[in-house]
Amino acid sequence: MALATELNQDLKSAMKEHDKVALNTIRAIKTAITNAQIASGKDLSEDEERSVLATQLKQRKDSLEQFKAGNREDLAEETKAEIAIVEKYLPSQLDEAEIGKLVDEAIATSGATNVKQFGLVMKSLMPKVKGRADGAVVSQIVKSKLNA
Repeated sequence: MALATELNQDLKSAMKEHDKVALNTIRAIKTAITNAQIASGKDLSEDEERSVLATQLKQRKDSLEQFKAGNREDLAEETKAEIAIVEKYLPSQLDEAEIGKLVDEAIATSGATNVKQFGLVMKSLMPKVKGRADGAVVSQIVKSKLNA
């Protein structure tokens, strides 16, 4: 488990540097992973760890939107820093062109021709992009390509 080792090393560094944001964020990640392990009753695979990290990232992005809507710039800045820390542990995110290419491949493999077959495309596509792209963005691209 390379992620656990990396988290522990970064946690020690954050403690030494007195970086409260990094410290709290890494602790939250470790707690989320531990909770997922307890819930599953076994050690998590890399994909499952990535899924937990993606959930942590999504929660922080949702919080960022809420803080901006509530004019809480102080909390928004802290949340941006937390997002950067969580993203450090995730694989690089796909851009829209790469997602579009994967969507085209999924449409071709599934034989989908209209929006009614959206589920077929998503079913084959999501395992390929899990943890590397936001599901809402993927869904939007699939819908736009199926409507075209």
